[in-house]
Amino acid sequence: MHAFFFGLGFSSQAALAHLRTGSANVSGSVRTEAKAKRLAGRGVDTHVFDGLAPGATLGPSLRRASHVVFSIAPGEAGDPALIHHRADLDAAQNLQWLCYYSTVGVYGDFGGNWIDESAPLVPRNERSDRRVLAEQAWRDYARARGVPLAILRLAGIYGPGRSSFDKLRDGTARRIVKPGQVFNRIHVADIGRVTALAAAARLDGTFNLADDEPAPPQALIQHAASMLGVVPPPEIPFEAAEMTPMQRSFYADNKRVSNAAIKQALGIDLLYPTYREGLAAIFEKERA
Repeated sequence: MHAFFFGLGFSSQAALAHLRTGSANVSGSVRTEAKAKRLAGRGVDTHVFDGLAPGATLGPSLRRASHVVFSIAPGEAGDPALIHHRADLDAAQNLQWLCYYSTVGVYGDFGGNWIDESAPLVPRNERSDRRVLAEQAWRDYARARGVPLAILRLAGIYGPGRSSFDKLRDGTARRIVKPGQVFNRIHVADIGRVTALAAAARLDGTFNLADDEPAPPQALIQHAASMLGVVPPPEIPFEAAEMTPMQRSFYADNKRVSNAAIKQALGIDLLYPTYREGLAAIFEKERA
């Protein structure tokens, strides 16, 4: 397997780590020369691609790829990989599998009810609108190439260095309370593991990737504060909270996203089925 990642960010690096434990060759793109040098120092074949113009050096690696993962947010004109590197993908003679990281934001608001992949897509902001279009663009491309495509609709991502612990430590944690509001989330290690398993199986289809327990955002802050032995920040009613338009937009969607399909398709349970196990693992890793 030669896996290429468009966008070696938080989630893709977790997937890369899982693939490298096997026999896979891995390469990918990042936005800056500085990050490319850091990853190259860890033995990763890394190329600069900012999404605005073709990557000057990534073509040969992409053309050798058998498995390609797309983790770059689409722009106004569409998906940057399709815009700038479709010809290289077309020239990938051993292409066997594609994976697109989307978001559960494509569903919009369901009033806190449970939904699965059959739910209608009613996105409520431009970011999610673009994701819906990008999903379809990749379905069309995969169909034209005759290769399987896994679309993974990711929930809110957390993990080491990006958790409620970090927010509490840097003073940015807030307990904003909107009655009935829940968020869906997924530990980055589960994204990495699922991607690697899906790649090995050449999984085809659209799947939600969230943990088992959607929960109010203030519950995570409370739980993390208890683990750290610190006083949690005071509760702030949603109506009184100062937020950017983007921050407030996340509270416009309220739904409980089922992960049953991906667990059944791969025959797995999640490593971190709720935020409690996920935070406990982060806490133990920090103390080690």
